Amino acid sequence: MRHLLTAKKNMFKILVIDRCYFTRSGMESWLNQNDLFTASFLVTALHNLMLAREHIVQWQPDLVIADLHGFKNEIHHSQQLASLFSACGDANQVMLLESGEDAQLSEIYAQFMVKTKLLKTEPLDKLAQVIDTLVLARPVRAVPHVATPLLTKQEEKVLTLWMEGRSNQTIAAKLSINGKTVYTYKRNIRMKLGMGNRFTPFLSLPENSN
Repeated sequence: MRHLLTAKKNMFKILVIDRCYFTRSGMESWLNQNDLFTASFLVTALHNLMLAREHIVQWQPDLVIADLHGFKNEIHHSQQLASLFSACGDANQVMLLESGEDAQLSEIYAQFMVKTKLLKTEPLDKLAQVIDTLVLARPVRAVPHVATPLLTKQEEKVLTLWMEGRSNQTIAAKLSINGKTVYTYKRNIRMKLGMGNRFTPFLSLPENSN
């Protein structure tokens, strides 16, 4: 088999962007099955477009696998996707693994560097072959064994609730923290993600302190 021909596997970074928790966890587990791929992968999975954009900028994954169709109801204009795609350069190959078809989204995709577009109904052996081909086309580089998260787990929870339009009081109650602590988390998130400039297309919700 092909994976037996490589004495030492190359390591590549993959970012999975998907709204569905089960898809994210399933993809992480599947991509880490070394007997399925020629290369080895360091995988990070996210369910937030804004956080994903910053992760691309800072972490520079070799391959981005995204189901943007799953975010369709959260995308209000093309600038939101343009902001995400603009973070991907020649070094970040983009593979769309979509949960459905949408003509408007397809028009947006056509403007950017999308290497491959598949549906989630594709057989896994075909998907594995496509991923292998895409990552092996990338130059080999040193990859850290641990991916440093941009936000803490608690900050990610606050950001998720914030993006859903939850009030500070609701966020505090949901996470069992003080209302003032929510302000602190939001301030830290703004600083880490540079919100107020390049991220404004993603966060159009008003500040809600009730």
